[in-house]
Amino acid sequence: MDNGAIKVVVFDLFDTLVKWEPERLPLLHWRERSTHSTLPWILPSLQERMGPRFEIETFLTVYHDVIDEINAEREREGIEITCQERFERTLERLGYSDPAERSLLAFHVTRVHMDGVRKVTFAPPERSDAVRRLAPHFRLGLLSNFDDAQCGREVLLNTGVADLFEAVIISAEAGLRKPNPLIYQRILTMLHVEPRTILFVGDTPREDVLGPRQAAMRVAWVNGRGTPLPEGIPEPDLVVANIAELPALLGV
Repeated sequence: MDNGAIKVVVFDLFDTLVKWEPERLPLLHWRERSTHSTLPWILPSLQERMGPRFEIETFLTVYHDVIDEINAEREREGIEITCQERFERTLERLGYSDPAERSLLAFHVTRVHMDGVRKVTFAPPERSDAVRRLAPHFRLGLLSNFDDAQCGREVLLNTGVADLFEAVIISAEAGLRKPNPLIYQRILTMLHVEPRTILFVGDTPREDVLGPRQAAMRVAWVNGRGTPLPEGIPEPDLVVANIAELPALLGV
């Protein structure tokens, strides 16, 4: 790869710049399955606020049905649907007909959920250091699929390098999700550069390799587990186990 033509490095956020450790979340035991989730923190708060309207089995059934519905919409339309909307839809189906009451409770639950996400998300020092090493030589951007803008920006701020990024897109703000071509076009518009001058760095093959490649960007795939590239995904320009490898590979 001709590193000299690269002017901008655009990073994904979760499991690229920051490390997300869901195994540190409490276990939810439901329907003979155990899953790490923020729900054990959310459910007591919901029970307190909903009172006699709260029934755990009903809530979990409706909530998971809404998640399936939202995932299908995201896949079909390439859009983002926020965490707040997820809880609002759930509460509406549980009988909260007043939009103001529904919105207020959904906001509260969203913040409980996102506080839990932040507790298990951090930037390893070597990753922040890599960004600092790149910053004097390349313009920096960030493009993340994440369904809460406030938490996404707080997670970025906690890395200690947020001020080095001149263009930041969180999908919850854009209303679009990778690999929708429009979201890559949006970062290009913000940066005012040709796509071939961007090196896109991320960990998910479809969103961070296929999508940027279709947008004519160059790609560094973060593959910390050494997994094979899935069928139908084009070869990235670089493969790294950790973004700490990037400065040396880019000659800085």
